[in-house]
Amino acid sequence: MVDAKNTHDSTPYTLGIVSIVLSFFQPLAALIIGIVGFYQSKKIKDGKARKLNIWGIVLSVIVLIVTLIITYYAFTKGLTNLPALS
Repeated sequence: MVDAKNTHDSTPYTLGIVSIVLSFFQPLAALIIGIVGFYQSKKIKDGKARKLNIWGIVLSVIVLIVTLIITYYAFTKGLTNLPALS
């Protein structure tokens, strides 16, 4: 029989890594995965997984905000008013 105290659940750790990687491609999905992993890491009291999930949440929020700012600028100013790259 497996002792429940000695088993290490790697799900929050994996969700933290996935959240960090996914934050550059799909920040909204990464935010959701990071939050789920954060709450799971709180349940099993895993500090390393908690840090990874916090990094994933922070990165996804930053990338999401930058994406929204760029999208807003593109729609209001138009892409023709961008500064020239010389």
